[in-house]
Amino acid sequence: MADQRAPAFNTLAVHAGAQPDPTTGARVTPIYQTTSYVFNNAEHAAALFGLEAFGNIYTRIMNPTQAVLEARVAALEGGTAALAVASGHAAQVIVFHVLLEAGDEFVAARQLYGGSINQFNHAFKKFGWKVVWADADEPASFEVAITPKTKLVFIESIANPGGIVVDVPAIAAIAKKAGVPLVVDNTLATPYLFRPKEHGADIVVHSLTKFMGGQGNSIGGIVVDCGTFDWLKSRKYPMLSAPNPSYHSMVLGETFGDFAFAIAARVLSLRDLGPAIAPLNAFLFINGIETLPLRMARHCENALAVAGYLEKHPKVNWVNYAGLPGNRYHELAKRLVPKGAGAVFTFGLKGGYDAGVKLVSKVKLFSHLANIGDTRSLIIHPASTTHSQLTPEERALAGAGDDVVRLSVGIEDSADIIGDLDQALAEV
Repeated sequence: MADQRAPAFNTLAVHAGAQPDPTTGARVTPIYQTTSYVFNNAEHAAALFGLEAFGNIYTRIMNPTQAVLEARVAALEGGTAALAVASGHAAQVIVFHVLLEAGDEFVAARQLYGGSINQFNHAFKKFGWKVVWADADEPASFEVAITPKTKLVFIESIANPGGIVVDVPAIAAIAKKAGVPLVVDNTLATPYLFRPKEHGADIVVHSLTKFMGGQGNSIGGIVVDCGTFDWLKSRKYPMLSAPNPSYHSMVLGETFGDFAFAIAARVLSLRDLGPAIAPLNAFLFINGIETLPLRMARHCENALAVAGYLEKHPKVNWVNYAGLPGNRYHELAKRLVPKGAGAVFTFGLKGGYDAGVKLVSKVKLFSHLANIGDTRSLIIHPASTTHSQLTPEERALAGAGDDVVRLSVGIEDSADIIGDLDQALAEV
């Protein structure tokens, strides 16, 4: 009997969602650079617009290149469906737009990317959505923060900028008890290191810009529907549980079952808000993901070597990398991310703010820029850049204090990465 086992992760990274082009035979997924698509006939058009058939209508909503990317990431995350959009921030807006109404609240870990903190604190107020902050290091704080107005819980699996490994299962249990979905930003871990669905997540988001694409050449985000939440049970989510006037009073949760969230995100939120991903960017992400397992293994290997070097350097006060024995997150990392603790971590310079600013100006191999997840090694001083809009107290709580330097360790030779840091630290 032929082997019927499911393809392994490395195979899915190369093949999931893709087939040779049926018209030309092209093996690589083409860039379908088109705005719209010809309908077979009037009945076909009506069926597409009425959600009675699946197919392409308009590239703001869907595109064949995009569809391959979505199928691939959904397969890697173990989800039922996915929606690719213009950026990681756009992915978050889409998720919240589906789930929240004006006046609703959500609980979020304060250990987040600085841009997400700004988005939640300021931009989301215009929608009438209120954030309540909890501490990712204290899962019980999420239970305290949840109220009858809470519609979701939001965390990162490995938190940016600190490289903090979050106890996702513990927080998932709290969200489940409260009857609200857990949304996990899995950007820093990627599904190669961690699959949130297997630990209780209901929705996964990524900034594809980072490790998934891996080349620093394109912007995009994605939302993965894990298919695990019963949207009809509580009737708290009207876009999924109530008759929808856009589609002849169809109840999306009843019609589409375990991928209803992904459908609502596409045909309601993306349709009306419009943060569509460009076909070229979708193409670049498809190709980047093919090497994701190879890159992540090298990223983690190099990061551990660099963290070990910095831990012994006389000008370094502390290193926060969960892969190091003795780190407060090390045991949790061994349990949740046994293949590696990622490539992003922070360390503190004894010289504080001024030393951080000077260090980033003295590196040569490292690139000083506001990104992570590139094949190249990247460095930044968050207090003077990505987290500069926050108060000193907010920066400290987010793991971006004045002395903090963040590294995103690339896939170059580790000796060259360490050599560059060594010469730059000599100047501090």
